[in-house]
Amino acid sequence: MAVIDLDAYLERIGVRGVHGASLETLRVLHAAHPAAIAFENLNPLLGWPVALDSEALQRKLVTEGRGGWCFEHNALFKLALEALGFRVTGLGARVLWNAPPASPVGARSHMLLRVEAAGRSYMADVGFGGNTLTAPLTWEPGVTQETPHEPHRLMGIHRQDGGGYVLEAQMGGEWKPLYRFTEEAQFPADYEVSNWFLCTHESSFFRHTLMAARATPGARYALRNNELAVHRRTGTEKRVINSAEELRSLLSNELAIRLPEAPELDAALARVCSAG
Repeated sequence: MAVIDLDAYLERIGVRGVHGASLETLRVLHAAHPAAIAFENLNPLLGWPVALDSEALQRKLVTEGRGGWCFEHNALFKLALEALGFRVTGLGARVLWNAPPASPVGARSHMLLRVEAAGRSYMADVGFGGNTLTAPLTWEPGVTQETPHEPHRLMGIHRQDGGGYVLEAQMGGEWKPLYRFTEEAQFPADYEVSNWFLCTHESSFFRHTLMAARATPGARYALRNNELAVHRRTGTEKRVINSAEELRSLLSNELAIRLPEAPELDAALARVCSAG
C-alpha cells in the first residue's frame, strides 16, 4: 500500500495545523500546493524518466525540492489527501487548451481528482501547468465558481457527444475550455501509459519545449522555453530570457525549483535561449 510522509509534505508546502478531512483543509492544501511546488518538465526535456511510485514522488517533489507534471502533482496530492482521511478518486482528462475547435479529441493525457468532503463531491487539480486550479470546485455543472485566481466552471457534455464534463476558465472576459473528462475511475496503469508516452515519444512537445509554472497568491508565473508571462488581476507582464544564467535564476527563484546539478541541464537551458 502506498504511503506518504505527511509531515514532510506539509512542511514542503508550508502548511501547519491541519487535521482531518474537512473542506477547509482541502481548500488550504489546494491553494498551498501549486504555490510551493512548480509544474515543470525538466525530466522529459533532459531525456530522464518520470517515475510515479510513491517513493519516487516524495523524493523528487518533496525531498529534492523539484516540481513535476500532472501525474506527479496529482498522484502526490492524492496520497496526502488520503492520509488525512479523504476519499479520493483519480480521473483522466483529454486536454482541449489551445486546441483548434475542429481538432480530433485526444487521448487521456491529464490526471485530475474527485474528492469527497463535507458530504459533497469536489473536483481537485494541482497539476495543470500555467492554468492549474488553486481551489477545489464543487461538482455542480453550469455554476461559475470563484478561485483565488480566475473563475472556473464545469459544463456538462451531451451524451450524444460522449458525455462527461468540460472544465472552463474565464480569461479576459471569455470562457475557455481547458479539458474534458468523465467520472470513470482510472487505475495507476492508465496513468503509467500516458506518462510513458509523453515522456518518451518523439511527438511529445514535453520532450522539446521547456515548460514551468507556479501559482502564487498574487500571480501566475508561466514559462514556455525562454518566454515568461506573469499574470496578475491587474494585467499580464511578458519578458524574454536572454541567457542560460538568467533562465537558471528564474527557475530557481520565481518558480522555486531546486535545480539538479547536471551538465545536460546547462546544455538544455543554453539551447532553449539560443533557439529563442
